[in-house]
Amino acid sequence: MIQTLLQEKYPIYTLELGKTETSCRSVDAILARFKEKIDANPVIKYIGVFDHFAHTSSLPEGVIAPGIRDAKNIMFCFGKEIPHPGVLAVRPRSIGVTELENSFVITFLEAPNPAANEAMEAWTKQLKDK
Repeated sequence: MIQTLLQEKYPIYTLELGKTETSCRSVDAILARFKEKIDANPVIKYIGVFDHFAHTSSLPEGVIAPGIRDAKNIMFCFGKEIPHPGVLAVRPRSIGVTELENSFVITFLEAPNPAANEAMEAWTKQLKDK
């Protein structure tokens, strides 16, 4: 898992996972694994899945990079407190899963809550099960 700055300002975590490195065969299978982790934690609230690929494909001006076969986000919230209004700007959380020909790319924005980052990083690394 690597940490980078997207567009020189968004701290993101990325894991490119070869299809031979995971028992998951699709984006939906990976999202199901994440949902199990979300549902198992009483502090985390599942929100839904956004089919980014379908949405972008449906737009007349939509552009999808060559090689991307599927792209979805699972959305959820770790928030157990609201210390001030500004915290809502960084919630809820989302993990993106993109399918390429031979791999899946999992990405998420760094959260201000270290426990949330640790959980999302652990969930992502657990996908490498082969």
